[in-house]
Amino acid sequence: MYQSDITQFLNQLKQQKPTLEAEQRRGRSLLWDKQPVDLDERAKQQASRVEQTPYVYYQNF
Repeated sequence: MYQSDITQFLNQLKQQKPTLEAEQRRGRSLLWDKQPVDLDERAKQQASRVEQTPYVYYQNF
């Protein structure tokens, strides 16, 4: 059965590092898997937000 060079490389890499997929999943979960958003808490945060002045450098006039 034909396998491309890339497929052969990936198979060889997986044999050399059997924990590679688990490490990738762990890294993905750190960056992309987020906790569910509490909508009530989010509404409170948005309501308590202080509006920024239009020109922030001269706000003391």
